[in-house]
Amino acid sequence: MKADAIKLDGAAAGSVELDDAIFGLDPRADILHRVVRWQRAAAQQGTHSTLGKSDVSYSTKKIYRQKGTGGARHGSRKAPIFRHGGIYKGPTPRSHAHDLTKKFRKLGLRHALSAKVKAGELVIIEAAEVSAAKTSVLAKQLAGLGWKRALIIDGATVNPDFARAAANIATLDVLPSMGANVYDILKSDTLVLTRAGVEALEARLK
Repeated sequence: MKADAIKLDGAAAGSVELDDAIFGLDPRADILHRVVRWQRAAAQQGTHSTLGKSDVSYSTKKIYRQKGTGGARHGSRKAPIFRHGGIYKGPTPRSHAHDLTKKFRKLGLRHALSAKVKAGELVIIEAAEVSAAKTSVLAKQLAGLGWKRALIIDGATVNPDFARAAANIATLDVLPSMGANVYDILKSDTLVLTRAGVEALEARLK
């Protein structure tokens, strides 16, 4: 399929040929859900922790005699039944990450790109470059284009001046092609690909 390309000032910049096997799929929510869940699980810290019976600080002396009290038999104040005792089977530090095959992750990225095309939220630009590494210059161009929450994916590397200018714009994210991921693509209102970004993604996903 063909898509029109523009420059950051809004001027036309010809057209780009998009691979139907990457940008022309019928998006499947179940595939996107699995990949996003895999991403977010890997990002989860898993630092939650509680003290068990062996971790709380208390004397190990038997709290009262075994028989004759008329109450239940207890040997330790650390038992979970007591206040300030240990937590029974509480959360401990662990990784929440789970495996997902590379083939499936690539498939999810194809479906995410196709979803943006189908929703009309994909924009192709000639290059992510600015005349000066100033936020005010880039912000003015973005205001003219009407992008609200945008993700720009460039080629193998991002232009340093452009990255510096975009750093202070809260509604703009910039990634190299290897950083492209399903979660960030779906989260953005507008997905912006440079010509170099299109070529790099097609090479990565073929």
